[in-house]
Amino acid sequence: METLGAPGAGVAIALENLFPPLPSEVILPLAGFTASKGNMTLFDAVLWTTLGSVVGALALYGVGALLGRERVVAIAAKLPLVSVSDIEKTEAWFARHGRKTVFFGRMIPIFRSLISIPAGVERMPITVFTLLTTLGSLIWNTAFVMAGYLLGENWSLVEDYVGILSKVVLGVVVLAMVIFVAIRLADRRKGSHRAR
Repeated sequence: METLGAPGAGVAIALENLFPPLPSEVILPLAGFTASKGNMTLFDAVLWTTLGSVVGALALYGVGALLGRERVVAIAAKLPLVSVSDIEKTEAWFARHGRKTVFFGRMIPIFRSLISIPAGVERMPITVFTLLTTLGSLIWNTAFVMAGYLLGENWSLVEDYVGILSKVVLGVVVLAMVIFVAIRLADRRKGSHRAR
C-alpha cells in the first residue's frame, strides 16, 4: 500500500479473494489507517478495495464456470461419503437462495471467497453476480476501512475481534462436516446391515 497506494490495497484484496488465508480483516483496516495518515483518500481506499474484491470474485466465478456441472458431478461421484444427490440438493438450494447467498456471503469470513465458485458452476448471470458482489463487498469493505480509519494507530484491534468471528464460522463449518460424515457413516452401516 505504501508503494502503490490505493491500487495496492485493491491488489491485496483481489489476492485475498483468491487465497482466503490472506485475511481481509487485516488488509481493509490497514487501508483505512493508511488513509487516515493521508497516504490515500478514504474514497480511494473503499473504491480500490471494492474493485479488488470484484476482480478476485470474478476470477473464482470463472474457475467455477470452467469446472462446470459435469466435472463437479464427476468429482463428487469419486469422493467417499458424497453422492450425486448431494450435488443436486445443493443446486436446488442455490437456485432458490443463490442471490442472497452471493450478497450476504461477501460479509462472512471464509465464505467471502468460496461462494464465487458455485455461482460460476451454476452459471448465475454474470451481471447479477457482479452487481451482488459489488454491493456486498462495498458494505464489508466500507465497514472495515472506516474502522481502520477511525481507530488510527489501533487499527489492528479490528483483526482481534473479527478473528473471533472467523473462528466461530470455521467451528460451525467443522461441526457441520463432522455431523455430515457421522450421518453418512451411519447410513452406510444401515445399508450394509440390510444387504445381509
